[in-house]
Amino acid sequence: MEERDIRFVRLWFTDVLGYLKSVAIAPAELEGAFNEGIGFDGSAIQGFARVYESDMVAHPDPGTFQSLPWRGTTQGTARMFCDIRLPDGSPSFSDPRYVLKRALEKAAKMGFTFYTHPEIEFYLFKPPIVPGQVPEPVDSSGYFDHTTTSAGTDFRRKAITMLEQMGISVEFSHHEGGPGQQEIDLRYADALTMADNIMTFRVVIKEVAALQDLFASFMPKPLTQHPGSGMHTHVSLFEGERNAFHDGSAEFNLSKTGRHFIAGLLHHAAEISAVTNQFVNSYKRLAGGGEAPSYVCWGQNNRSAMVRVPMTKPNKSSSARIELRSIDSAANPYLAFALILNAGLDGIENELPLPEPAEDNVWTLTDRERQALGIKRLPRTLEQAVRAMESSELVAETLGEHVYDFVLRNKRAEYDEYMREVTQLELTKLLPSL
Repeated sequence: MEERDIRFVRLWFTDVLGYLKSVAIAPAELEGAFNEGIGFDGSAIQGFARVYESDMVAHPDPGTFQSLPWRGTTQGTARMFCDIRLPDGSPSFSDPRYVLKRALEKAAKMGFTFYTHPEIEFYLFKPPIVPGQVPEPVDSSGYFDHTTTSAGTDFRRKAITMLEQMGISVEFSHHEGGPGQQEIDLRYADALTMADNIMTFRVVIKEVAALQDLFASFMPKPLTQHPGSGMHTHVSLFEGERNAFHDGSAEFNLSKTGRHFIAGLLHHAAEISAVTNQFVNSYKRLAGGGEAPSYVCWGQNNRSAMVRVPMTKPNKSSSARIELRSIDSAANPYLAFALILNAGLDGIENELPLPEPAEDNVWTLTDRERQALGIKRLPRTLEQAVRAMESSELVAETLGEHVYDFVLRNKRAEYDEYMREVTQLELTKLLPSL
């Protein structure tokens, strides 16, 4: 810190909904933070604790130390992610990072390391953003458009430079299908590192946008007539140096382990949706068609399927993976990755059978054809997702009693508030004629 002229250290952690929390300390206080942690009122954090059990302690993880480039190179600021504990030193079961660590420990006992690679979509809008009004995108470009004057081109270059300064490797970036919509893909990493990287990514994107007098949004479906923002996530399991999903002699080069993992994801898809797609608005994206899946199925070259098996690179078994396409950019990555992993592990442990792949465009099939193929719908609303989650032993065990109960109560309240709201559509369609 002395070499980098760091004057403030921000300690980061997330609440249960995935909103970033932060407290700043001076470098002189860091040794004490390592030894004793920094106390805070857990009852003031979404989903953390009740008033009568509110004392919690944030312990910084030194392996996550990075300086924040947008704060400058003199009298700078750094950040570290924290693990949340109780005053007696035991882990807090309400800490999303600990939820993921528990799932990773289970995978490790089975001999697996869990890797993820997200494709993160978001929109850039012109300020000001006025609540209740449709935002204006920064451009009218489309998928993969190459432009020299678009604000998005310069934005992506600066954002990627800043991400790489923080040790976050970027694999691809491009303009997405909606006006003002961008995609940046992070290079694969173990799931805990990637969840930390996603939280950092969101901060960097917001900061770079503000520096350019823009507004970046990870809202799943901000524009009615244009695509929503997903976070297609490629996942794989490794046993040491060997990719457990690869079998060069099998169809799609997909091993039995990989097939059972997909079967687990399909089996538990509805149950985990209230976390992978946690907002009322998330279901506007899933109902919107295009490349956002609405049905529980899998395929190889089928981008209408919920799970896709990308083609592996010749002679590169490490590239074998599966792609979950339902998750959106607003999910809490710690909780989402924990549920994705445990759903897949359940498929492996119980050797769940994998149904036949859906190689047709699932959107064009009739309900009767989908029923004949055994293809079920994903939840169409947050209410349906909550109902599926209420009866899920896997979600309850993965999240732990406290987080599980909070998510259910919070999502019920969100849906109830949504149902009480008179929408612009109702005012437009009904008010003039009734």
